[in-house]
Amino acid sequence: MTSLLEPRQAGKNKLFPVHPQGRNKNKFPFHNCVRHSKTSACSRFSKSIHRSHSYPTQGCAPKSSSLFISLCDMASDILSTPIEYLKGVGPKRAELLQQELDIYTFSDLLYFFPYKYRDRSRIYAVAELSDAQTEVQLSVRFSGWEEIGQRSKRRLVVRAFDRSGAVTLVWFKGIRWVESQLQLNTPYIVFGKPSAFQGKINLIHPEIQPLATYEKEKFGSFQPLYSSTEKLVEAQLTNRVFNAMVKNLIPSVQPCIRESLSPDLRREFSLLDKGEALREIHFPTALATLERARFRLKFEELFYIQLSLLYNQNYTHQKSVGFRFPEIGERFHRFYKDRLSFELTHAQKHVLKEIRRDVNTGHQMNRLLQGDVGSGKTVVAFMSILMALDNGFQAALMAPTEILAQQHFQSLKTHAQGLDISVGLLTSATQKKRRDEILSALQSGELKLITGTHALIQEAVQFKNLGLAIVDEQHKFGVGQRAELWKKNNPTPHILVMTATPIPRTLAMSLYGDLDVSVIDELPPGRKPIETHHQRDGNRLKVFAFLKRQIDLGRQVYVVYPLIEESKNFDLKDLMDGCESLSRYFPPPTYQLSIVHGQMKAQDKAYEMQRFVKGETQIMVATTVIEVGVDVPNASVMVIESAERFGLSQLHQLRGRVGRGSDKSHCILMTRDDLGADSRARIQTLLRTQNGFEIAEADLKFRGPGDLMGKQQSGVLQTKIANIARDGDIMYRARVAARRILREDGGLDAAKNRVIKRVFQQLQRENVKWNQIS
Repeated sequence: MTSLLEPRQAGKNKLFPVHPQGRNKNKFPFHNCVRHSKTSACSRFSKSIHRSHSYPTQGCAPKSSSLFISLCDMASDILSTPIEYLKGVGPKRAELLQQELDIYTFSDLLYFFPYKYRDRSRIYAVAELSDAQTEVQLSVRFSGWEEIGQRSKRRLVVRAFDRSGAVTLVWFKGIRWVESQLQLNTPYIVFGKPSAFQGKINLIHPEIQPLATYEKEKFGSFQPLYSSTEKLVEAQLTNRVFNAMVKNLIPSVQPCIRESLSPDLRREFSLLDKGEALREIHFPTALATLERARFRLKFEELFYIQLSLLYNQNYTHQKSVGFRFPEIGERFHRFYKDRLSFELTHAQKHVLKEIRRDVNTGHQMNRLLQGDVGSGKTVVAFMSILMALDNGFQAALMAPTEILAQQHFQSLKTHAQGLDISVGLLTSATQKKRRDEILSALQSGELKLITGTHALIQEAVQFKNLGLAIVDEQHKFGVGQRAELWKKNNPTPHILVMTATPIPRTLAMSLYGDLDVSVIDELPPGRKPIETHHQRDGNRLKVFAFLKRQIDLGRQVYVVYPLIEESKNFDLKDLMDGCESLSRYFPPPTYQLSIVHGQMKAQDKAYEMQRFVKGETQIMVATTVIEVGVDVPNASVMVIESAERFGLSQLHQLRGRVGRGSDKSHCILMTRDDLGADSRARIQTLLRTQNGFEIAEADLKFRGPGDLMGKQQSGVLQTKIANIARDGDIMYRARVAARRILREDGGLDAAKNRVIKRVFQQLQRENVKWNQIS
């Protein structure tokens, strides 16, 4: 494949020049050319695709950033003009727009899209009004007005009429300003929501505008609504002002908008021209053209994301250098034939074949392994580790928490028995003497297998020959943290990232589109389904009685709380209060409780965990630190307090902590008595299915991609107009198109792909790190 501009190596340079935030800020007015290094790469990439401007000011490097590339000749590119020079803005408004909405240039405003539209196509008669209507538009005159009431209860009442009847308009705020806009017997356009008071229809705080001004400013039948802030509203930067600004902007920038998709793509998907799409997205002439404009801009955004991911994937497959593991050696065979006490599922065998093929190509493996709770990812990871060890390489497994790292350490030690493999554990809690021993053994090659937390990526940790790096629950790590592990050898070790959080198809395409994906979608035989129950706070004693019966049968119980201590900000059950209630109902010494939460010291958490694992305590009271990695076969009941406040995927992960033994297992979702419609729907999803992928798709729709993947990953998904949860079909079509183009013309050298190549190279020159997007 012809190299366009080879993807930058992870971690070498910051994505954009550093903005002196807080220092000399007034001397650096156009900081939109800057994206801070701590922002996720995909977030920065998404923002870069939407802006297209140069910064011809001293101290700010020329920078164009835009999926929606609209590059004219740099010397005359009007899109880079500071926003203060737009008619109707000026220095004071420009400063507010910069502070509140990150709008610095004409380009920023052009790509500041409306979040919804009002249908202003119809004028209603006063006689048609009813309080059941949402919003209406009237053409009326004012016959008079008066202020009624005293001070804080003062209101302005305006009498309006048309040929069909009269209606009252009421304002409680901004009375002086509204009065200054009123004129008797002058035609006005009034827009607002009708409501009923004492049997009469009125409009509270409607928008008013003289008919002559309305006709002059009107731009189509649909009024765009733009996101705002309290400061902007206070400064009278209203939606009407935004409409006027954009109306002034469009004719100015129209000649500067260059097409950024090829003619073939536009024909294939019946896409509007870029200039028309941008005009229609701000001022739609009809619903049909608005939908076409949205589709065009969403498709373009998602197409270049997918093109970049797939290009990077092709680069990894064809250009990257990786270690070869040609041998399936003695350790692998001994473990498979003698040590493995159960038959691998077909899904596990298939994934192992994929990994085996990857590590024998001479190119770096870059694979995502996702599987539902309890599907057997750990044994697949261990057998992959054996491939590395049998070929003379070291392997590392990094986990996000000490609990999970400790769990992996115990599991790997068990698997490694009789195979002449020493296993090390390195966390922040490791004592200095033991830490020094581990570091020395890793550097000499004596220690072949290490598991640990973020401690593994510290500069002091050096390997002799790291061949395989595995990251578990990788979405809980930041991009930079993962990249540090990749740099522990040259060439880069093979990469296997694992997650027990099933990832919806659309999210996988955006988060992990440059990785090869393996899925274990089959549970080991003999695993019993977990019975899930919904109980409300009023049934708590009934639940406690059930727990007592289970404990009397020799079982153990988890009780999970969303908070450690009571919070004035949240009306949620908290762990400390829960411990007191449980201690009263399950008094010592007959019953013993373990307590685990995130604010405890590592050694204290480990101690409490071990008490529970050994059966010394019957109830573990915890926060979500036990969400992943805890494996106690005797624990058969999971109680989740304030379950309505958890995401579906997190509830599914917690439910997966039980059902690991031969006993029948239960998950009890405790909620308050009064639940909203969304909360009820989410609880019903858990009751209906135990399929993690189905649950993940539902969670994506309920919560959105950022919440689903957590803080470390949420920035990745800050697309400008596309919605990862709702636009999966567009993303899929964009990916298929991008894959076909790269398959036919890997270097984008064909004449028909000239536009795509120009845009793609522009994005690469702007320091977008394709290989850090996922």
